[in-house]
Amino acid sequence: MIAAGTRAPEFALRNQDGEKISLAELRGSRVLLIFYPADFSPVCNDQLSVYQEVLGDFEAKNVKPIGISVDGAFCHRAFADKLATTIPLLSDFNPRGAVAASYGAFLEQRGHTNRSLVLIDPDGVVAWSHQGPILEVPGANLIFDAIEALDGGPASSPG
Repeated sequence: MIAAGTRAPEFALRNQDGEKISLAELRGSRVLLIFYPADFSPVCNDQLSVYQEVLGDFEAKNVKPIGISVDGAFCHRAFADKLATTIPLLSDFNPRGAVAASYGAFLEQRGHTNRSLVLIDPDGVVAWSHQGPILEVPGANLIFDAIEALDGGPASSPG
């Protein structure tokens, strides 16, 4: 897993609408990369639904969440529609898992990403990362606690 203090590897991937999104164009904001194994899997459904529920809290902290998996853009579109999520979902499809691998979030033997979170600061440096169990949703409180700690404030989470 990529370590805090490391310059975040650049990428440009297509989202669920076929639009190319690059890390460079997100400079000036905190970016939360959400590496998840697969669209339509029960744990991934829960994870992205939880993050959608607190999207306003992320935005209030100048954090842009971005989902990344090895599924294709068309699959991401159907997944986003099913979940009614507005979080961009990027396709790390070809070459399969290359971006995830550059962040230490790809399981080569399984052919998909692990369940990892990477918070990148506005200057493009990894501020925090977390790799969790594949079958467990990393809760939003984990992320908000990390943000508060980075901001030098008391660890607290929204409602």
